[in-house]
Amino acid sequence: MKLLVTGGAGFIGSHFVRSVLAGRYPASAGARITVLDKLTYAGNLANLPLDHPRLTFVHGDICDVRLLGDVLPGTDAVVHFAAESHVDRSLMDAHEFVTTNVLGTQVLLEGCRTARVPRIVHVSTDEVYGSLPHGSWTEDTLLEPNSPYAASKAASDLIARSYWRAHGLSVSITRCSNNYGPYQFVEKLIPLFVTNLLDGRDVPLYGDGHHVREWLHVDDHCRAVHLVLTDGAPGGIYNIGGGTELTNRDITERLLELCGADWDRVRHVPDRKAHDERYSVDTTKIREELGFAPQIPFGQGLAEVVDWYRDNRTWWEPLRSRAQLTGSR
Repeated sequence: MKLLVTGGAGFIGSHFVRSVLAGRYPASAGARITVLDKLTYAGNLANLPLDHPRLTFVHGDICDVRLLGDVLPGTDAVVHFAAESHVDRSLMDAHEFVTTNVLGTQVLLEGCRTARVPRIVHVSTDEVYGSLPHGSWTEDTLLEPNSPYAASKAASDLIARSYWRAHGLSVSITRCSNNYGPYQFVEKLIPLFVTNLLDGRDVPLYGDGHHVREWLHVDDHCRAVHLVLTDGAPGGIYNIGGGTELTNRDITERLLELCGADWDRVRHVPDRKAHDERYSVDTTKIREELGFAPQIPFGQGLAEVVDWYRDNRTWWEPLRSRAQLTGSR
């Protein structure tokens, strides 16, 4: 099997790549992987086992039609992680988000159509649904994105669906809740707070921290993506959630405790524009159709992540200059 993984040098994509190469998914045993990544601020070659004999890295842009014409022929499946993904950055300048997430997805899918790629998974986010005060989103919920980032991902989802309907492309869409885990770029909430606390710095908490997020370990997310890749329905949409809902204040409290710090290290900052109040996905479909269930308890996973950042300063310290260390998702 030959896989193309876009955005495979990023946090989630690289975890998927490492898992496949390590033989953790029997259905992809022995697969050869080509990673296509533009290496923007969040892409990092240190996330990948570049010396692995079944891994090929290609530095390039999913908007590059000619490059896709070179790498896509002969590909058995594409897992499309590549995206601009930080809300705060999208509020300051949405151009790159629309270019990469919307146009890039269309160019990639057109390339897949031309090369007759048999299978594609388009990885998206629960933020396309907007915000809700109670209950959980199903895959049929109306899309009501509230940030340019979320809007660009919603648009890319619709483009993916249109390629399934119009061209018969075998593409499935996944929408995940907040991810956490090792190798996550340092501007996201958990790694930002952990690395700040380990360095003796304050942590920036938006508003009073009442916003609720649902958390999913990256290992569980990638396992679900692989299930969708192998057994998901063409045109199918699958919510992927971890089932742990916590306010940002709750997360902050847990991280302070794990890092041995007090509340005097918390700096309240003005709330972001159109800040979504709560995210929660209904995962009935992926559980019943594909048998997925999260395996990593949040408390255990969070403690292990704190330990990973504590033990891997050489990985994250050089990345601080690239990050916009402003707040939380």
